[in-house]
Amino acid sequence: MSSVPQATSLRRAPVQRRSAERLTRILDACADLLDEVGYDGLSTRAVAERAGVPIGSVYRFFGNKRQMADALAQRNLERYSERVTERLKGARRGDWRAAMDAVLDEYLAMKHTAPGFSLVDFGNQIPVGARHAEPNHRVADRLTALLSDYLVREPDDDLRRTFLIAVETADTLVQLAFRVDPEGDPKVIDETRELLRAYLARTLD
Repeated sequence: MSSVPQATSLRRAPVQRRSAERLTRILDACADLLDEVGYDGLSTRAVAERAGVPIGSVYRFFGNKRQMADALAQRNLERYSERVTERLKGARRGDWRAAMDAVLDEYLAMKHTAPGFSLVDFGNQIPVGARHAEPNHRVADRLTALLSDYLVREPDDDLRRTFLIAVETADTLVQLAFRVDPEGDPKVIDETRELLRAYLARTLD
């Protein structure tokens, strides 16, 4: 599983294995500290201490904690994409319901298990990055690229718009589920699943 986010979020992309491993430790420390102290309590110095690296190593990759959180969000998206891809390996090609279940279930699994994910996920919870890189657009773009071949669909504007609406809807309702219950209210999640199925059936059936 890839541990290095896209180079666009980094001041300098790691070239050697040792540098990539150091970046992984920095992002792992950032994720753990987000769970412990929140975004306001996060600092580059605390991350360096937790990761066991010099503070200069953090600044080699990131100018500030916002860039670090954005890199963590990008890594989350990479890992999420890998999980969805792995989940669909055994599914029947063209089965959009299996794809939708994978997309929702793997997101919920990461929300429960991935350190720092409840605060950062793909960038929704913290104002990271530029406005044109709005997280739900980032996710819709990734799903369009990831699922178009599986669904036997052209990755065109119509499919991308469908995924964007589905992602925006799911994002709002999943946030509601976790406001109602810190573990994610199962009834709200079930309603979210049914709503998505009804919407997607109009376009993908």
